[in-house]
Amino acid sequence: MVTVGPKFVLPKTREDQIFQAKLAEQAERYDEMVACMKEVVKDSVKLTQDERNLLSVAYKNSVGIRRASWRILSSIEQREQQKNTGNASKVKEYRELVERELASICEDIIALLESINHSGSDDKVFFKKMQGDYHRYHVEATNNEQHTQSAFEAYKEALATAEKNLPVANPTRLGLVLNLSVFYYEILRKPEEGIELAKTNFDEAVQELENLEEAEYKEATLIMQLIRDNLTLWSEEDQGQ
Repeated sequence: MVTVGPKFVLPKTREDQIFQAKLAEQAERYDEMVACMKEVVKDSVKLTQDERNLLSVAYKNSVGIRRASWRILSSIEQREQQKNTGNASKVKEYRELVERELASICEDIIALLESINHSGSDDKVFFKKMQGDYHRYHVEATNNEQHTQSAFEAYKEALATAEKNLPVANPTRLGLVLNLSVFYYEILRKPEEGIELAKTNFDEAVQELENLEEAEYKEATLIMQLIRDNLTLWSEEDQGQ
């Protein structure tokens, strides 16, 4: 679970909770942003697009801080083991503390997402992708097989809905393709499938960009740049082997 300051008091009304969440985002107080958005979700039949984005930003940053810490500590732990300094066990203990925090936050948002009503195909893809993402973040640290399977199931359900109902250049669909291709490549160790998914959707989306509104066009092109960056990196890795 996230940890908020001892003097932080959650606002009582939905309007104030959303305002406080936006304030916390600007102050980079993401655990408090999470606490506010959890209350919004509990009090909502469905979320607006702005609210779902606030929820996503809150948890992404709260988990992201722990993911970065976990990677740093894992690297330090390996170095200490190699140098045989006797400090590896101390680093391991600290890494495991961060790992438990990370896993707890992932489990928290996964459970919360189950309670959210989907108002359409875009919503369903967005939230199922989020479920897949947080199962994946859990696996990165814990290598938990159940979370690996759950991530795969959530991503595949999202992809089936996206392919049936969303245009190929839709930013929500592209975001799913980006993250699912990473899941194939890094977690499942199936690079060919990850590359094929990313490349096929990238090539098809290029042909459809001109049909998007300006805001969607900007978002789609940003995601496509990330997909292209991954494809370039993966191609270089393949050539280096």
